[in-house]
Amino acid sequence: MDVPATGAPDGQAAWNRFERDRSLRALRARWRTASLAAGWRFPSDWGLPEVDAVCAAVIKNGRTASAEVAETALAGLGRARAAAGAGLAETLADLAALHAVLADPDAVDGFVAPDVDTTPSRLLRVTALAWADVATDQLVNTEVTEPLTGLPTAAYLRTRLSELYRQARREERPVSDVHTLLVVSMDFSSVAGWPRLTGMILVADALKQVFDGGESVASLGPSVAGALVSKDARLASSGVALRRALNERLSVDAQLRDTGRPQISAVRLPATYDQACDLLSSLARS
Repeated sequence: MDVPATGAPDGQAAWNRFERDRSLRALRARWRTASLAAGWRFPSDWGLPEVDAVCAAVIKNGRTASAEVAETALAGLGRARAAAGAGLAETLADLAALHAVLADPDAVDGFVAPDVDTTPSRLLRVTALAWADVATDQLVNTEVTEPLTGLPTAAYLRTRLSELYRQARREERPVSDVHTLLVVSMDFSSVAGWPRLTGMILVADALKQVFDGGESVASLGPSVAGALVSKDARLASSGVALRRALNERLSVDAQLRDTGRPQISAVRLPATYDQACDLLSSLARS
């Protein structure tokens, strides 16, 4: 690794930035390790831009045993976790992992014992209230379109599936005979910050280009999108066209190229609508 040369004043400023970035990366890595060990179920959706904001606040304010993190950063993380589909218990366990890492900075590679009950109540309250604000809003005012990608939300896709299952029941045939769910998933576990968001915008753009003939395309989760398509002769060629479109778009960014190839899979729709909703929930965080 190249270490910037020192010298006043520009060299010292460069050195300070280098040290700060190194500290941020180290804290993020230790926090992630502790959170996964505490039970975070889907490693690929742990890293969000709000995680980096919290790390930056910690580094700025200094690492203390009481985890004096800026409340605005923690509130932002709580909202982001709720929007991404993480439950409250999982969100607070993740916060406890951060607190444990900060309380024991000498622990090797982030192997600590997170405990929600020992996390300062102020931090729990800020995070929980922010999480609840988004969760409640999702219940009473669900948006049809996901603002980042411009794709319809999973709620829209559930509505569309409800229509298809009612039609299939009337025609006395399985939905899976006529439709399938084409799913695109990205592994962003090694990508932090805005490149992750850029990747999903590019995935959405590729889906909208390939499926522009009335198919139902939707955002299913923070790193998953899908299209409800007809099972006909065009399905195979559409899959090939989608892979080509994704590779073209993702290859323009070096960080996104390092995430590996996007996973494209045709998922068979289950027998009932309730099972289909459960399927969407599981795919959202796969």
